[in-house]
Amino acid sequence: MSRGMNTLLVVNAGSSSLKFCVYSIDEASAPTLVARGQIDGIGTRPRLRARDAGGATLADQTFAAGEVADVAAALDRVGVWLRQKYARSNLVAVGHRVAHGGPRYSAPVLVDATVLTALERFVPLAPLHQPHHLRPMRTLAERYPGVVQVACFDTAFHRGHPEVADRYALPDDLYKEGVRRYGFHGLSYEYIARRLPAVAPDIARGAVVVCHLGSGSSMCAIKAGRSVDSTMGFTALDGLPMGTRCGQLDPGVVLYLLTEKGYSAKDVEQLLYQRAGLRGLSGISNDVRDLLASEDPRARLALDHFVYRVAREIGSLAAAMNGIDAVVFTAGIGENSPEIRARVCARSSWLGLDVDEAANRAGGPRISWPRAPVSAWVIPTDEEGMIAEHTLEAWRAHEGRRSHAHDGVPEPAA
Repeated sequence: MSRGMNTLLVVNAGSSSLKFCVYSIDEASAPTLVARGQIDGIGTRPRLRARDAGGATLADQTFAAGEVADVAAALDRVGVWLRQKYARSNLVAVGHRVAHGGPRYSAPVLVDATVLTALERFVPLAPLHQPHHLRPMRTLAERYPGVVQVACFDTAFHRGHPEVADRYALPDDLYKEGVRRYGFHGLSYEYIARRLPAVAPDIARGAVVVCHLGSGSSMCAIKAGRSVDSTMGFTALDGLPMGTRCGQLDPGVVLYLLTEKGYSAKDVEQLLYQRAGLRGLSGISNDVRDLLASEDPRARLALDHFVYRVAREIGSLAAAMNGIDAVVFTAGIGENSPEIRARVCARSSWLGLDVDEAANRAGGPRISWPRAPVSAWVIPTDEEGMIAEHTLEAWRAHEGRRSHAHDGVPEPAA
């Protein structure tokens, strides 16, 4: 990267890890990836690793637990590394992945105290993610108040759904309070929708089911580039079984656990978020790779259930669009497991899916035969790249307003 260049940072914080990407930016071009890294083992065995855009190692450092005890300390370590590596670069903006934007936020937004307060209210809707996504914002606001921060929401891409798709059959006052189906992984789906015209132009304006399959899994019906419906709802628990999350569940099960089994609300939360899904079904692991390698019947059951639910939801989402032209696999499992892709497509062959085994093993992008009525694709997602694009757009707009203000032109009302 050239010295003196403006840079943009993308941050994705978890409970014990901090992922980051560094992009160079200018006035006109798209953001250019410079480095990608993470600090994991925060508070236990902290390790900072980073690679450049070509995959070459830039950093691999370990620290004592007390040196990186929390996310704020991890941000400091990343900041020190950035200043050492890119001494004359100018950090102008930070983009954050935020799990839940609630009914209020349908697009990326500049972060200020009011926004942070509003996002706090959505913590109960995404308890595994939201608190960790908000911590870096507060830390950066305190330590680097001049840097523009942008919140990019996993729910925003789905906000154009028709009301009939977002409603639960509950009283209207609850809907108005925000009890509705939101959908998640929107940054991933938005990225795929933007990539389709280049990768698969014949289906870009058609009816596509995108399968974001990873530790957290969901699926989305996209028609003409817009989200029509999603398997996730009010929280990121709904829909498919995931690594440790239950997926779709009769709410009567929760009532049973509370009234007959003596579970507390916290016990139920811990069960449904941490002890369910593939881990709960198999009793072995939440990692598909471990389950594929295991001969234990419980591992087979967990994978059979996962494949069954993915195939079932393909049919459901096809119905939501009145038809289907293609299926796209993305995220960790979707991009890297030919076996899961093949099994899902075999269960969905009634729709017209017909997988080319060699193309599937090679990873695509197209993994179906040309004659197949419904095509199948593998398209790697890039949520960080999507966040970088949104952050750059917001920063440019912010700079434009500042320029107008300095010229004596009043800024437009918010």
